Amino acid sequence: MPQQRTVGILLFDAVDVLDISGPLEVFVIASRLLKDQKPFRVFTVAEHAVPILTRGQLSVNPRYSFQDCPALDILVVPGGSGIRREMDNIVLINWIREKARHAELVLSVSTGAFLLAQAGLLDGLKVTTHQGAINKLKQAAPHAVVQAGVRFVDNGQIITSAGITAGIDAALHVVARLLGHETAQQTAKCLEYAWRPISTSVSSDV
Repeated sequence: MPQQRTVGILLFDAVDVLDISGPLEVFVIASRLLKDQKPFRVFTVAEHAVPILTRGQLSVNPRYSFQDCPALDILVVPGGSGIRREMDNIVLINWIREKARHAELVLSVSTGAFLLAQAGLLDGLKVTTHQGAINKLKQAAPHAVVQAGVRFVDNGQIITSAGITAGIDAALHVVARLLGHETAQQTAKCLEYAWRPISTSVSSDV
């Protein structure tokens, strides 16, 4: 039986709802489709085990805090207006850096790429982010090659996606990488999401 991978989705105040819920649904549905294998164990994690308020004022309860979070195979780092504050949160940035050291995959959604940049994880990579933040990411990650007009960029361990719904594309790409294209297609069908795999947005070279 294939290994079960833990998927931790980071939460913080003023996070974008779809940045977290899009990838979450992809991994949950893929696991439901392969219920005998249960390939993913998906949960949320925040600095403290208290409710967070998303940018749309939705209250979300993290399953774990940084202190009791299990080891992560896949770390999902979302975006949202809250990243402006969190980029100066040394505890959060250090936690991302430490978890990334041991994770199989790190996936940023939209402006979550800025948190990866702050943690020093984007140097030497091709990356992307929300279309409205491309120029700002070039400043925040001067040693990365920031690409516009792509849904996601896969560097092997580090995957960055464009804005909001692009996180669904990137998560489906992860499912395809780990579980096969057919499973990813079935997952997209269950989501009723018009997924179009884009191999040209995948690169391991700079």
